[in-house]
Amino acid sequence: MRTGKKLTAEILSGKWDEALKKLYMDNQKIQQQKKRYVKAVASYCEIFGEMPVEIYSAPGRSEVGGNHTDHQHGRVLAASVSLDAIAVAGRVDEPLVRIQSEGYKLCEIRLVPWQRVAEATGAKLVYMYPGKAGRLTLDELDKKTREEGTTKGLIRGVLAGLKQQGYKMGGFCAYITSDVLSGSGLSSSATFETLIGTVVSGLYNHAEIPAVTIAQTGRYAENVYFGKPSGLMDQMACAIGGMVYIDFENEEKPQIEKIDADFEKAGLTLCIVDTKGSHAGLTHEYAQIPVEMKQIAAHFGKNVLREVEEKDFYAALPVLCKESGDRAVLRAIHFFAEDERVVKEVNALRAGDWNRFLKLVKESGDSSYKYLQNVYVSHDTVSEPVAIALAVSERTLADKGVCRVHGGGFAGTIQAFVKEAAVLDYKNAMEAVFGADSCHVLKIRRYGGIRVIG
Repeated sequence: MRTGKKLTAEILSGKWDEALKKLYMDNQKIQQQKKRYVKAVASYCEIFGEMPVEIYSAPGRSEVGGNHTDHQHGRVLAASVSLDAIAVAGRVDEPLVRIQSEGYKLCEIRLVPWQRVAEATGAKLVYMYPGKAGRLTLDELDKKTREEGTTKGLIRGVLAGLKQQGYKMGGFCAYITSDVLSGSGLSSSATFETLIGTVVSGLYNHAEIPAVTIAQTGRYAENVYFGKPSGLMDQMACAIGGMVYIDFENEEKPQIEKIDADFEKAGLTLCIVDTKGSHAGLTHEYAQIPVEMKQIAAHFGKNVLREVEEKDFYAALPVLCKESGDRAVLRAIHFFAEDERVVKEVNALRAGDWNRFLKLVKESGDSSYKYLQNVYVSHDTVSEPVAIALAVSERTLADKGVCRVHGGGFAGTIQAFVKEAAVLDYKNAMEAVFGADSCHVLKIRRYGGIRVIG
Protein backbone atom coordinates (compact mmCIF):
# COMPACT_ATOMS: atom_id res chain seq x y z
CA MET A 1 0.00 0.00 0.00
CA ARG A 2 1.05 3.61 -0.61
CA THR A 3 0.18 6.75 1.29
CA GLY A 4 -2.15 9.18 -0.43
CA LYS A 5 0.68 11.60 -1.21
CA LYS A 6 2.89 8.93 -2.76
CA LEU A 7 0.02 7.46 -4.75
CA THR A 8 -0.93 10.88 -6.10
CA ALA A 9 2.65 11.51 -7.22
CA GLU A 10 2.79 8.13 -8.98
CA ILE A 11 -0.50 8.72 -10.81
CA LEU A 12 0.60 12.15 -12.03
CA SER A 13 4.00 10.80 -13.11
CA GLY A 14 2.36 8.30 -15.46
CA LYS A 15 3.39 5.19 -13.53
CA TRP A 16 -0.12 3.79 -13.65
CA ASP A 17 -1.07 4.87 -17.18
CA GLU A 18 -0.93 1.32 -18.57
CA ALA A 19 -3.21 0.04 -15.80
CA LEU A 20 -5.70 2.80 -16.61
CA LYS A 21 -5.55 2.12 -20.36
CA LYS A 22 -6.57 -1.49 -19.73
CA LEU A 23 -9.77 -0.27 -18.08
CA TYR A 24 -10.73 2.77 -20.12
CA MET A 25 -9.30 1.79 -23.55
CA ASP A 26 -9.16 5.35 -24.82
CA ASN A 27 -5.85 7.21 -24.69
CA GLN A 28 -7.66 10.53 -24.87
CA LYS A 29 -9.51 9.74 -21.62
CA ILE A 30 -6.46 8.71 -19.59
CA GLN A 31 -5.69 12.28 -18.51
CA GLN A 32 -9.32 12.73 -17.47
CA GLN A 33 -9.18 9.51 -15.44
CA LYS A 34 -5.89 10.52 -13.80
CA LYS A 35 -7.50 13.74 -12.61
CA ARG A 36 -10.48 11.75 -11.35
CA TYR A 37 -8.24 9.33 -9.43
CA VAL A 38 -6.13 12.13 -7.92
CA LYS A 39 -9.27 13.98 -6.83
CA ALA A 40 -10.63 10.80 -5.23
CA VAL A 41 -7.38 10.24 -3.29
CA ALA A 42 -7.43 13.86 -2.09
CA SER A 43 -11.05 13.48 -0.94
CA TYR A 44 -10.17 10.29 0.93
CA CYS A 45 -7.27 11.97 2.75
CA GLU A 46 -9.41 15.00 3.59
CA ILE A 47 -12.10 12.83 5.18
CA PHE A 48 -10.13 9.97 6.71
CA GLY A 49 -6.58 11.31 6.95
CA GLU A 50 -3.27 10.42 5.33
CA MET A 51 -2.77 6.65 5.40
CA PRO A 52 -1.81 3.74 3.10
CA VAL A 53 -4.48 3.14 0.45
CA GLU A 54 -5.32 1.11 -2.65
CA ILE A 55 -7.68 1.86 -5.54
CA TYR A 56 -10.38 -0.51 -6.81
CA SER A 57 -12.77 -0.36 -9.77
CA ALA A 58 -16.05 -2.04 -10.73
CA PRO A 59 -17.76 -1.47 -14.10
CA GLY A 60 -21.30 -0.80 -15.12
CA ARG A 61 -22.98 -3.44 -17.25
CA SER A 62 -25.07 -3.61 -20.36
CA GLU A 63 -27.55 -6.39 -21.02
CA VAL A 64 -27.18 -7.53 -24.62
CA GLY A 65 -29.57 -10.47 -24.67
CA GLY A 66 -31.83 -12.23 -22.19
CA ASN A 67 -34.23 -9.51 -21.12
CA HIS A 68 -35.83 -10.72 -17.86
CA THR A 69 -34.67 -14.32 -18.27
CA ASP A 70 -32.19 -14.57 -15.39
CA HIS A 71 -34.80 -14.70 -12.61
CA GLN A 72 -36.34 -17.72 -14.39
CA HIS A 73 -32.94 -19.51 -14.39
CA GLY A 74 -32.59 -18.69 -18.07
CA ARG A 75 -29.67 -17.62 -20.25
CA VAL A 76 -28.25 -14.13 -20.72
CA LEU A 77 -25.62 -12.31 -22.73
CA ALA A 78 -24.18 -9.28 -20.98
CA ALA A 79 -21.12 -7.04 -21.05
CA SER A 80 -19.22 -4.80 -18.68
CA VAL A 81 -18.71 -1.26 -19.99
CA SER A 82 -16.14 1.50 -19.73
CA LEU A 83 -18.07 3.52 -17.14
CA ASP A 84 -17.18 2.51 -13.59
CA ALA A 85 -17.16 3.25 -9.89
CA ILE A 86 -13.80 3.54 -8.12
CA ALA A 87 -12.95 3.23 -4.44
CA VAL A 88 -9.91 4.59 -2.65
CA ALA A 89 -9.67 2.24 0.33
CA GLY A 90 -7.42 1.59 3.29
CA ARG A 91 -7.45 -0.79 6.25
CA VAL A 92 -8.00 0.42 9.81
CA ASP A 93 -7.46 -1.42 13.08
CA GLU A 94 -10.92 -0.88 14.56
CA PRO A 95 -13.76 -3.23 13.47
CA LEU A 96 -15.63 -0.48 11.69
CA VAL A 97 -16.38 0.14 8.00
CA ARG A 98 -16.65 3.79 7.00
CA ILE A 99 -17.71 4.58 3.44
CA GLN A 100 -18.12 8.02 1.94
CA SER A 101 -19.76 8.00 -1.49
CA GLU A 102 -19.42 11.26 -3.38
CA GLY A 103 -22.54 13.34 -2.85
CA TYR A 104 -23.93 11.18 -0.02
CA LYS A 105 -23.71 11.00 3.75
CA LEU A 106 -20.94 9.08 5.45
CA CYS A 107 -21.93 5.49 6.29
CA GLU A 108 -20.47 3.57 9.22
CA ILE A 109 -21.14 -0.07 9.94
CA ARG A 110 -19.76 -2.02 12.87
CA LEU A 111 -18.52 -5.54 12.23
CA VAL A 112 -18.84 -6.83 15.81
CA PRO A 113 -20.92 -5.80 18.84
CA TRP A 114 -19.47 -2.77 20.61
CA GLN A 115 -19.49 -4.61 23.93
CA ARG A 116 -16.96 -7.10 22.56
CA VAL A 117 -14.81 -4.26 21.28
CA ALA A 118 -14.86 -2.62 24.70
CA GLU A 119 -13.91 -5.87 26.40
CA ALA A 120 -11.04 -6.46 23.97
CA THR A 121 -9.62 -2.96 24.24
CA GLY A 122 -10.46 -2.12 27.85
CA ALA A 123 -12.16 1.03 26.57
CA LYS A 124 -15.71 2.26 27.18
CA LEU A 125 -17.86 2.59 24.07
CA VAL A 126 -14.77 3.93 22.36
CA TYR A 127 -16.07 3.31 18.88
CA MET A 128 -19.67 4.42 19.23
CA TYR A 129 -19.18 8.10 18.37
CA PRO A 130 -22.55 9.11 19.89
CA GLY A 131 -24.35 12.05 18.38
CA LYS A 132 -22.31 12.54 15.21
CA ALA A 133 -24.38 12.93 12.05
CA GLY A 134 -24.25 10.16 9.46
CA ARG A 135 -22.82 7.57 11.86
CA LEU A 136 -24.40 4.27 12.74
CA THR A 137 -24.04 2.67 16.16
CA LEU A 138 -24.79 -0.89 15.14
CA ASP A 139 -24.17 -4.04 17.11
CA GLU A 140 -24.21 -6.58 14.29
CA LEU A 141 -24.60 -7.23 10.57
CA ASP A 142 -28.19 -8.48 10.77
CA LYS A 143 -30.68 -6.94 8.40
CA LYS A 144 -32.26 -3.67 9.55
CA THR A 145 -35.72 -3.21 8.08
CA ARG A 146 -35.40 0.57 8.23
CA GLU A 147 -32.44 0.35 5.84
CA GLU A 148 -34.38 -1.24 2.98
CA GLY A 149 -33.92 0.81 -0.17
CA THR A 150 -30.79 2.54 1.16
CA THR A 151 -27.07 2.48 0.44
CA LYS A 152 -26.49 1.43 4.05
CA GLY A 153 -28.61 -1.64 3.43
CA LEU A 154 -26.52 -2.63 0.41
CA ILE A 155 -23.24 -2.18 2.28
CA ARG A 156 -24.43 -4.12 5.29
CA GLY A 157 -25.79 -6.89 3.06
CA VAL A 158 -22.51 -7.37 1.19
CA LEU A 159 -20.48 -7.39 4.42
CA ALA A 160 -22.91 -9.80 6.07
CA GLY A 161 -23.01 -12.11 3.07
CA LEU A 162 -19.23 -12.40 2.85
CA LYS A 163 -18.88 -12.83 6.59
CA GLN A 164 -21.51 -15.61 6.59
CA GLN A 165 -19.48 -17.45 3.95
CA GLY A 166 -16.43 -17.41 6.16
CA TYR A 167 -14.34 -14.77 4.42
CA LYS A 168 -12.01 -12.62 6.46
CA MET A 169 -13.38 -9.26 7.46
CA GLY A 170 -11.83 -6.17 8.97
CA GLY A 171 -12.30 -2.47 9.29
CA PHE A 172 -11.63 -0.13 6.41
CA CYS A 173 -12.34 3.35 5.13
CA ALA A 174 -13.32 4.01 1.53
CA TYR A 175 -14.11 6.99 -0.65
CA ILE A 176 -16.24 6.09 -3.68
CA THR A 177 -16.98 8.06 -6.82
CA SER A 178 -18.94 6.75 -9.78
CA ASP A 179 -19.72 7.75 -13.34
CA VAL A 180 -22.26 4.92 -13.60
CA LEU A 181 -25.23 7.18 -13.14
CA SER A 182 -28.05 6.00 -10.92
CA GLY A 183 -31.04 5.03 -13.04
CA SER A 184 -28.90 4.88 -16.19
CA GLY A 185 -29.78 1.25 -16.87
CA LEU A 186 -26.11 0.31 -16.48
CA SER A 187 -26.86 -1.16 -13.06
CA SER A 188 -25.29 1.27 -10.63
CA SER A 189 -26.42 -0.83 -7.65
CA ALA A 190 -24.69 -3.98 -8.94
CA THR A 191 -21.59 -1.90 -9.66
CA PHE A 192 -21.61 -0.64 -6.06
CA GLU A 193 -22.14 -4.11 -4.60
CA THR A 194 -19.34 -5.52 -6.74
CA LEU A 195 -17.03 -2.70 -5.68
CA ILE A 196 -17.61 -3.31 -1.95
CA GLY A 197 -17.04 -7.04 -2.38
CA THR A 198 -13.89 -6.44 -4.42
CA VAL A 199 -12.52 -4.09 -1.74
CA VAL A 200 -13.08 -6.71 0.99
CA SER A 201 -11.47 -9.33 -1.24
CA GLY A 202 -8.41 -7.18 -1.87
CA LEU A 203 -7.88 -5.77 1.60
CA TYR A 204 -8.48 -8.91 3.64
CA ASN A 205 -8.62 -11.97 1.37
CA HIS A 206 -5.59 -11.62 -0.94
CA ALA A 207 -7.98 -10.72 -3.82
CA GLU A 208 -9.01 -14.39 -3.91
CA ILE A 209 -12.79 -14.21 -3.41
CA PRO A 210 -14.17 -15.61 -6.70
CA ALA A 211 -16.01 -13.17 -8.95
CA VAL A 212 -19.05 -15.46 -8.94
CA THR A 213 -19.14 -15.36 -5.13
CA ILE A 214 -18.91 -11.56 -5.12
CA ALA A 215 -21.78 -11.44 -7.63
CA GLN A 216 -23.96 -13.84 -5.63
CA THR A 217 -23.29 -11.86 -2.46
CA GLY A 218 -24.27 -8.65 -4.22
CA ARG A 219 -27.54 -10.15 -5.29
CA TYR A 220 -28.15 -11.41 -1.74
CA ALA A 221 -27.60 -7.87 -0.46
CA GLU A 222 -29.96 -6.41 -3.04
CA ASN A 223 -32.71 -8.99 -2.54
CA VAL A 224 -32.59 -9.38 1.24
CA TYR A 225 -31.12 -6.18 2.69
CA PHE A 226 -32.13 -3.63 0.04
CA GLY A 227 -35.50 -5.29 -0.57
CA LYS A 228 -35.46 -5.33 -4.38
CA PRO A 229 -36.29 -8.55 -6.25
CA SER A 230 -33.78 -9.15 -9.04
CA GLY A 231 -31.98 -11.84 -10.95
CA LEU A 232 -28.24 -12.41 -10.94
CA MET A 233 -27.26 -11.09 -14.36
CA ASP A 234 -26.34 -7.54 -13.29
CA GLN A 235 -23.94 -8.60 -10.57
CA MET A 236 -22.39 -11.34 -12.72
CA ALA A 237 -21.64 -8.97 -15.60
CA CYS A 238 -20.13 -6.37 -13.26
CA ALA A 239 -18.03 -8.86 -11.29
CA ILE A 240 -16.73 -11.01 -14.16
CA GLY A 241 -16.19 -8.45 -16.91
CA GLY A 242 -16.02 -8.61 -20.70
CA MET A 243 -18.76 -10.08 -22.87
CA VAL A 244 -20.17 -13.00 -20.94
CA TYR A 245 -22.68 -15.71 -21.71
CA ILE A 246 -24.27 -17.04 -18.52
CA ASP A 247 -26.59 -20.00 -18.10
CA PHE A 248 -28.46 -19.85 -14.79
CA GLU A 249 -30.10 -23.29 -14.99
CA ASN A 250 -28.19 -24.13 -11.79
CA GLU A 251 -28.23 -20.73 -10.14
CA GLU A 252 -25.80 -21.77 -7.41
CA LYS A 253 -23.26 -22.87 -10.01
CA PRO A 254 -24.03 -20.90 -13.18
CA GLN A 255 -22.25 -21.84 -16.39
CA ILE A 256 -20.14 -18.89 -17.53
CA GLU A 257 -18.34 -18.36 -20.81
CA LYS A 258 -16.47 -15.28 -21.96
CA ILE A 259 -17.25 -14.44 -25.58
CA ASP A 260 -14.51 -12.96 -27.73
CA ALA A 261 -16.37 -10.35 -29.77
CA ASP A 262 -14.54 -7.37 -31.25
CA PHE A 263 -17.24 -4.77 -31.83
CA GLU A 264 -14.73 -2.13 -32.88
CA LYS A 265 -13.32 -4.39 -35.58
CA ALA A 266 -16.89 -5.01 -36.75
CA GLY A 267 -17.46 -1.25 -36.96
CA LEU A 268 -20.17 -1.23 -34.30
CA THR A 269 -20.49 1.09 -31.31
CA LEU A 270 -22.59 0.48 -28.21
CA CYS A 271 -24.77 3.45 -27.26
CA ILE A 272 -26.96 3.74 -24.18
CA VAL A 273 -29.59 6.48 -24.22
CA ASP A 274 -30.92 7.83 -20.95
CA THR A 275 -34.51 8.89 -21.55
CA LYS A 276 -34.60 10.67 -18.17
CA GLY A 277 -37.71 8.75 -17.17
CA SER A 278 -38.08 8.25 -13.44
CA HIS A 279 -37.98 4.78 -11.86
CA ALA A 280 -39.85 6.10 -8.84
CA GLY A 281 -42.84 3.94 -8.01
CA LEU A 282 -41.90 1.25 -10.52
CA THR A 283 -40.67 -1.46 -8.14
CA HIS A 284 -44.08 -3.15 -8.31
CA GLU A 285 -43.97 -3.15 -12.13
CA TYR A 286 -40.56 -4.85 -12.12
CA ALA A 287 -41.62 -7.33 -9.44
CA GLN A 288 -44.73 -8.37 -11.35
CA ILE A 289 -42.69 -9.79 -14.22
CA PRO A 290 -41.09 -12.63 -12.22
CA VAL A 291 -44.29 -13.05 -10.20
CA GLU A 292 -46.38 -13.60 -13.34
CA MET A 293 -43.81 -15.86 -14.96
CA LYS A 294 -43.67 -17.98 -11.83
CA GLN A 295 -47.47 -18.19 -11.80
CA ILE A 296 -47.26 -19.89 -15.17
CA ALA A 297 -44.52 -22.22 -13.93
CA ALA A 298 -46.56 -23.10 -10.86
CA HIS A 299 -49.35 -24.46 -13.10
CA PHE A 300 -46.92 -27.22 -14.08
CA GLY A 301 -45.69 -27.76 -10.52
CA LYS A 302 -42.42 -25.95 -11.26
CA ASN A 303 -40.69 -23.01 -9.60
CA VAL A 304 -39.44 -21.18 -12.70
CA LEU A 305 -40.16 -21.22 -16.42
CA ARG A 306 -36.80 -22.79 -17.29
CA GLU A 307 -38.12 -26.02 -15.74
CA VAL A 308 -41.23 -26.03 -17.99
CA GLU A 309 -41.28 -27.72 -21.41
CA GLU A 310 -42.24 -25.18 -24.07
CA LYS A 311 -44.51 -27.66 -25.87
CA ASP A 312 -46.40 -28.30 -22.63
CA PHE A 313 -46.81 -24.56 -22.15
CA TYR A 314 -48.35 -24.03 -25.57
CA ALA A 315 -50.61 -27.08 -25.18
CA ALA A 316 -52.02 -25.55 -21.98
CA LEU A 317 -52.45 -22.04 -23.41
CA PRO A 318 -56.26 -21.78 -23.16
CA VAL A 319 -56.24 -22.88 -19.53
CA LEU A 320 -53.31 -20.63 -18.66
CA CYS A 321 -55.01 -17.54 -20.12
CA LYS A 322 -58.02 -18.11 -17.87
CA GLU A 323 -55.98 -19.10 -14.86
CA SER A 324 -53.19 -16.48 -14.88
CA GLY A 325 -54.35 -13.86 -17.35
CA ASP A 326 -53.20 -12.94 -20.84
CA ARG A 327 -50.30 -10.72 -19.80
CA ALA A 328 -48.68 -13.49 -17.77
CA VAL A 329 -49.01 -15.81 -20.75
CA LEU A 330 -47.48 -13.24 -23.10
CA ARG A 331 -44.57 -12.73 -20.73
CA ALA A 332 -43.98 -16.49 -20.68
CA ILE A 333 -44.04 -16.50 -24.49
CA HIS A 334 -41.30 -13.88 -24.37
CA PHE A 335 -39.24 -15.98 -21.98
CA PHE A 336 -39.22 -19.11 -24.11
CA ALA A 337 -38.25 -17.24 -27.28
CA GLU A 338 -35.73 -14.94 -25.56
CA ASP A 339 -33.99 -17.78 -23.75
CA GLU A 340 -33.34 -19.56 -27.05
CA ARG A 341 -32.47 -16.28 -28.76
CA VAL A 342 -29.53 -15.77 -26.41
CA VAL A 343 -27.97 -19.01 -27.67
CA LYS A 344 -28.45 -17.85 -31.25
CA GLU A 345 -26.80 -14.50 -30.44
CA VAL A 346 -23.82 -16.26 -28.90
CA ASN A 347 -23.47 -18.54 -31.93
CA ALA A 348 -23.63 -15.54 -34.25
CA LEU A 349 -20.84 -13.81 -32.32
CA ARG A 350 -18.70 -16.95 -32.32
CA ALA A 351 -19.11 -17.16 -36.09
CA GLY A 352 -18.49 -13.45 -36.63
CA ASP A 353 -21.90 -13.15 -38.29
CA TRP A 354 -22.64 -9.56 -37.31
CA ASN A 355 -25.69 -9.16 -39.54
CA ARG A 356 -27.28 -12.16 -37.87
CA PHE A 357 -26.37 -10.82 -34.45
CA LEU A 358 -27.98 -7.42 -35.15
CA LYS A 359 -31.11 -9.10 -36.47
CA LEU A 360 -31.40 -11.07 -33.23
CA VAL A 361 -30.90 -7.95 -31.09
CA LYS A 362 -33.78 -6.31 -32.95
CA GLU A 363 -35.94 -9.41 -32.45
CA SER A 364 -35.16 -9.26 -28.73
CA GLY A 365 -36.33 -5.66 -28.57
CA ASP A 366 -39.51 -6.45 -30.48
CA SER A 367 -40.30 -9.31 -28.12
CA SER A 368 -39.78 -7.14 -25.04
CA TYR A 369 -42.09 -4.51 -26.52
CA LYS A 370 -44.90 -6.83 -27.64
CA TYR A 371 -44.84 -9.76 -25.24
CA LEU A 372 -42.83 -8.88 -22.13
CA GLN A 373 -44.50 -5.44 -22.19
CA ASN A 374 -41.82 -3.52 -20.28
CA VAL A 375 -41.42 -0.53 -22.57
CA TYR A 376 -44.05 1.57 -20.76
CA VAL A 377 -46.45 1.29 -17.85
CA SER A 378 -49.89 0.37 -19.16
CA HIS A 379 -51.79 2.68 -16.80
CA ASP A 380 -49.66 5.74 -17.67
CA THR A 381 -50.69 7.10 -21.07
CA VAL A 382 -48.82 10.39 -20.65
CA SER A 383 -45.22 9.38 -19.96
CA GLU A 384 -43.69 6.86 -22.39
CA PRO A 385 -40.08 8.05 -22.85
CA VAL A 386 -38.63 4.62 -23.66
CA ALA A 387 -41.15 4.15 -26.46
CA ILE A 388 -40.30 7.63 -27.81
CA ALA A 389 -36.58 6.79 -27.72
CA LEU A 390 -37.14 3.57 -29.65
CA ALA A 391 -39.26 5.37 -32.25
CA VAL A 392 -36.69 8.14 -32.78
CA SER A 393 -33.88 5.57 -32.89
CA GLU A 394 -35.54 3.46 -35.56
CA ARG A 395 -36.23 6.54 -37.68
CA THR A 396 -32.68 7.85 -37.28
CA LEU A 397 -30.81 4.58 -37.71
CA ALA A 398 -32.77 2.91 -40.51
CA ASP A 399 -30.25 0.29 -41.74
CA LYS A 400 -27.32 1.77 -39.77
CA GLY A 401 -28.06 0.03 -36.48
CA VAL A 402 -30.61 -1.57 -34.18
CA CYS A 403 -32.14 -0.68 -30.83
CA ARG A 404 -33.97 -2.32 -27.94
CA VAL A 405 -35.22 -1.59 -24.43
CA HIS A 406 -32.38 -1.89 -21.94
CA GLY A 407 -32.44 -3.61 -18.57
CA GLY A 408 -35.57 -3.77 -16.46
CA GLY A 409 -37.52 -1.39 -18.68
CA PHE A 410 -40.59 0.80 -18.11
CA ALA A 411 -38.37 3.89 -17.75
CA GLY A 412 -34.68 4.67 -17.98
CA THR A 413 -32.65 3.61 -20.96
CA ILE A 414 -32.51 1.98 -24.36
CA GLN A 415 -29.58 0.27 -26.03
CA ALA A 416 -28.40 0.69 -29.60
CA PHE A 417 -25.68 -0.93 -31.66
CA VAL A 418 -24.76 1.73 -34.20
CA LYS A 419 -22.50 1.55 -37.25
CA GLU A 420 -19.44 3.68 -36.60
CA ALA A 421 -20.11 6.22 -39.35
CA ALA A 422 -23.58 6.95 -37.96
CA VAL A 423 -22.67 7.41 -34.28
CA LEU A 424 -22.41 11.20 -34.30
CA ASP A 425 -25.70 11.66 -36.16
CA TYR A 426 -27.39 9.22 -33.79
CA LYS A 427 -26.01 10.93 -30.70
CA ASN A 428 -27.13 14.34 -31.96
CA ALA A 429 -30.62 13.07 -32.80
CA MET A 430 -31.14 11.48 -29.39
CA GLU A 431 -29.75 14.44 -27.44
CA ALA A 432 -32.01 16.79 -29.39
CA VAL A 433 -34.90 14.94 -27.73
CA PHE A 434 -33.52 13.93 -24.33
CA GLY A 435 -30.92 16.62 -23.65
CA ALA A 436 -27.15 16.99 -23.61
CA ASP A 437 -25.12 13.94 -22.55
CA SER A 438 -28.17 11.66 -22.62
CA CYS A 439 -26.51 9.42 -25.22
CA HIS A 440 -23.53 7.52 -23.78
CA VAL A 441 -21.07 6.19 -26.36
CA LEU A 442 -19.39 3.24 -24.63
CA LYS A 443 -16.77 0.56 -25.02
CA ILE A 444 -16.94 -2.99 -23.72
CA ARG A 445 -14.45 -3.44 -20.89
CA ARG A 446 -12.50 -6.68 -20.45
CA TYR A 447 -12.30 -6.59 -16.67
CA GLY A 448 -14.85 -6.90 -13.89
CA GLY A 449 -14.22 -5.87 -10.29
CA ILE A 450 -10.49 -5.32 -9.95
CA ARG A 451 -7.75 -3.79 -7.82
CA VAL A 452 -6.29 -1.11 -10.09
CA ILE A 453 -3.52 0.20 -7.83
CA GLY A 454 -2.31 -1.70 -4.80
